[in-house]
Amino acid sequence: MKVLKFGGTSVGSPERLEQLLPIIKSQTANSHIIVLSAVAGTTNELVAIADNYTEGKVNEARKKITDLFNKYEVFIDTLFKTEDSKKTGEEIISYHFNLLEELGNDLFSTVEYKIVLAQGELLSTTLFHFYLKEKGVNSVLLPALDFMRMTEDNEPNLSYITEQLNSLLNKHPEETLFITQGFICRNAFGEVDNLRRGGSDYTASLIGAALKVDEIQIWTDIDGFHNNDPRLVSNTRPISNLSFDEAAELAYFGAKILHPQSVFPAQKANVPVRLLDTMDLSAPGTLISSKEHHADEIVAIAAKDNITAIRINSSRMLLAYGFLRRVFEIFERYKTPIDMITTSEVAVSLTIDDTTHLEQIIQELNHFGNVEVDTDQTIVCIVGDFQSNKHGYATIASEAIKHIPIRMISYGGSEHNISLLIPSKHKIEALRSLHNRLF
Repeated sequence: MKVLKFGGTSVGSPERLEQLLPIIKSQTANSHIIVLSAVAGTTNELVAIADNYTEGKVNEARKKITDLFNKYEVFIDTLFKTEDSKKTGEEIISYHFNLLEELGNDLFSTVEYKIVLAQGELLSTTLFHFYLKEKGVNSVLLPALDFMRMTEDNEPNLSYITEQLNSLLNKHPEETLFITQGFICRNAFGEVDNLRRGGSDYTASLIGAALKVDEIQIWTDIDGFHNNDPRLVSNTRPISNLSFDEAAELAYFGAKILHPQSVFPAQKANVPVRLLDTMDLSAPGTLISSKEHHADEIVAIAAKDNITAIRINSSRMLLAYGFLRRVFEIFERYKTPIDMITTSEVAVSLTIDDTTHLEQIIQELNHFGNVEVDTDQTIVCIVGDFQSNKHGYATIASEAIKHIPIRMISYGGSEHNISLLIPSKHKIEALRSLHNRLF
């Protein structure tokens, strides 16, 4: 069995949706689970609708609902060829858009907000299921809300996912093609929730890990991980093989092709992940596995924007124990992850990308000493083989951007990553300079 995930651009039009069937048929596995994102642009529209409802702008929300419904009417009219199928398509979109309208009639809370966001994936999977039916292809629609559940700590409940998935699959022993929604799930209280933006990759990885499939395929509109950002740097090249650790570093630190969390379930279950391009079926893509392929080699560069740097200067750090623990406890209370950290005798610098509770965090940190905050920062991540017995890599990286101010350097925390914090205005220049020097 294989898991195939198709992103929003891969289902972004009726023509793109029609191209999925030949891809599925070309696979060698006996059975497949297809994970679909919402049609491109839909989630953004649903977020705008939910925001309008939250702000009490019901009329504006309903106008957006009507506009999106009209787009879907054109979509189904093109996708389906027979009158019966067109009628079915009309019934499907009417059901979901009527629900969107009704959600504005009562108190609109975060629960309803998540329900609005879930409609994109519910629409795309149902439409694809009935498109296959029109083509005479048997498929089973597996509702993600029946098996994808998170714990109270907002972590995937893998034992529950495994048990429910196997139970659902066992009900259809003769079937070989299953379709389910990416991104959406239920939280520990049974409410509709989601895995955050880009979460369809995470869904595919969790399913693959739960079932220990042969391979997880992530189909997008780019031919795998590149050794730099092809939108900003010329002459980049796709990387044919990556280890799980290398892929995790690149995904977390800015490579948009893969959701940051999606590597870990596959890594734990040792299920290879292959990144492929729906626009170029001949491209080999990138295979992510447990194998190490890049000894003594720098593999790629990625950048993560919207970083905030915080420096705490405090004489209380000097020869004190427990100081860092107390600092970290503040971030833990506000559920704010830290990306980078450096320390000296009397100061600690760290970075965050979630500034939701920044004001409260700064207030509490002020009890320790003087606090400085720098916004509009970017982490540039260099990924490769940086084991402790290697030498010279940090010097090469810093020399490549010696004309750019570096706020922080993190080296040694990982055998696969050197991270540099720079002002965001120098990001493109830094990526190009590093690319020219390293590759």
